[in-house]
Amino acid sequence: MLKRTFEHAKKSGATKRALITFTFNTVSQGLYIRNGLFPRFPIYNFSVSRELLMGRLQGPQFRPVSLEQTASDLQNLANIDARVLGISREKHHRYLLNDKTTRGVGLYSGEDCVGYAYVSTGGQIGPLAVARPDALGSAFTTALALAVEIGSPQVSAFLPGASEAALRTAVEHGMRITFPMLLMSTRDFGDWTGYLPRNPGFM
Repeated sequence: MLKRTFEHAKKSGATKRALITFTFNTVSQGLYIRNGLFPRFPIYNFSVSRELLMGRLQGPQFRPVSLEQTASDLQNLANIDARVLGISREKHHRYLLNDKTTRGVGLYSGEDCVGYAYVSTGGQIGPLAVARPDALGSAFTTALALAVEIGSPQVSAFLPGASEAALRTAVEHGMRITFPMLLMSTRDFGDWTGYLPRNPGFM
């Protein structure tokens, strides 16, 4: 299966290959290393009850504006992804914007779109990205507020170990690690101080 996946990636012109796996799955990690994917950093699944989060919401937030499939919104998303990940995520955005169980917002400071965030009706935050790392804390706080507004009893997010701002914000809001995972890739890519993935199957 891995060989077929790599062949598909090659035919598609992919220059980066990456995945998220369980930290404790050492057998799979050995397989991935043999195939050129190496451990980069941990990614932690954090979770908190909505009730606890409601009593702890604090800190600056951006102005959230609902995303639509307009040329301007798609261009803003493309610019942010290019800056933080170095790759296009247009197909993923179009999929999420058509998903009735997910709300997507642009994050605005004045008239400038500095990032975006998606929150599912189940309380899962991500993907979330910001154009500059110093905006991540406020962006994540904004996403937490949106998750509370949606009303799911639990709120969760996958947070890269490389992002001190995300980890600090999570702990300050009462979130706890529920599952440790690991990013593996053929080479370093992206600025993970400004990006939170959606889940292991949808990076």
